[in-house]
Amino acid sequence: MPQVSLDEIETTTRTALEAHGAAPWIAQHVAHAVREAESYGNRICGLYYLESYCTQLSTGRVKGDVEPLVTRPRPGAVHVNARFGFAQPAFARGLPDAITAARECGVASLAVGHAHTCTSLGYFTAQIARAGLIGLGMTNASPIVAPPGGRTRVLGTNPIAFAVPDGTGGIAMQFDQSTTTVALGKITMAKAAGESIPEGWAVDADGNPTTDPAAALTGSLVSMGGYKGWGFGLMAELLAAGMTGGLASRDVKPLKTPEGPHHDLGQYYLLIDPDTSGDFFARVAQVAEGVALDEGARMPGQGKTPTDPVMLEDAVWAQARDLAGVL
Repeated sequence: MPQVSLDEIETTTRTALEAHGAAPWIAQHVAHAVREAESYGNRICGLYYLESYCTQLSTGRVKGDVEPLVTRPRPGAVHVNARFGFAQPAFARGLPDAITAARECGVASLAVGHAHTCTSLGYFTAQIARAGLIGLGMTNASPIVAPPGGRTRVLGTNPIAFAVPDGTGGIAMQFDQSTTTVALGKITMAKAAGESIPEGWAVDADGNPTTDPAAALTGSLVSMGGYKGWGFGLMAELLAAGMTGGLASRDVKPLKTPEGPHHDLGQYYLLIDPDTSGDFFARVAQVAEGVALDEGARMPGQGKTPTDPVMLEDAVWAQARDLAGVL
């Protein structure tokens, strides 16, 4: 397994994307997201997605040369039409206006619509927190989740991410999680590796618990905490689709299929100015102090440090280099 620097991962990713039709500035935003995912060991959202990005650039399923359209229909609302391009550059175009709106209004929303999958939702809420604002984000995906007690897929994994600033340009806490017991990528990776999955992750097409990833992929993932997770998934669905004009999960086709309609997904973010209360950072410190009373306990996201270089699987790195045309 090769050790590869983050700089080389980012450069190779950018080169591969440009070689398949992405404009340089767009490729740079996507490549940086891949770099960050790999630095934290988030393999599902890193180079694992590069082949899909490149293939779908070639087929036109994602547009790699469009300029996102940013509007501000209300003082506290910023909308970005990604125009069936990547989510990362669309978010980057809208974020400055959303930060301004949040500072002016105390709370603002950033709705990114008609976008390709954003892959790692926490990548975006972290940027909000580093700007000094509280960030809450959610998105939807292709259908893989049936209601508790049902068998018809209605929702995607519909992740929710939350990031809190520390008042000094850093992040006090952060989580990024699907509203299912496990992310879909872990099921597909288990299938590719010929491994079983733990019971409780999924049910088969008949609604029975399964440890077979192939049966899970023809069945349904399980909402985390049963009805409680199902409720959060519905919340993400309604906001991500309804507030952005993106598709509902039932109409989203499989995300990694080379050809087909545009993903047309929405990502919805709330940006909250903590300075409006005057007490926010003092309360963060109090809560963090309480969490730290037990040895080994920590606020979510704390203690995570990026790794550079990172260990990559031979096949993954060889594929990335091949996509970039690197001999």
